[in-house]
Amino acid sequence: QVQLVESGGGLVQAGGSLKLACKGSGRAISEYAIGWFRQALGKEREFVAAVTGASAITKYGDSVKDRFIVFRENAKNTVYLQMNNLKIEDTAVYYCAADSIPWTAETESTKYGDWGQGTQVTVSS
Repeated sequence: QVQLVESGGGLVQAGGSLKLACKGSGRAISEYAIGWFRQALGKEREFVAAVTGASAITKYGDSVKDRFIVFRENAKNTVYLQMNNLKIEDTAVYYCAADSIPWTAETESTKYGDWGQGTQVTVSS
């Protein structure tokens, strides 16, 4: 298994940006596809973005694909989620997760094994 820790969340005004980090330890995250999910209060967990292993192919949820970017810095054993033009509706706890099948970019949370603890993103008006 790989241990994942999210960081970079916080409070930001609508229209602003945040950069979340998902840092792995114990294993190289280049061996995993990494997904980002979010869960708002009272809502179901929602797919945000994913990036595959060696090929670094990305996939985005429809609500974020024109605003968010997911990318790897494997030398830092970290996957980032650059969040731009944030909206109030983006307020949620954001989680990263690892899929041991590295050539897929799964959109269902049940396809992922190891999860981080989450980081809170709050977008204000």
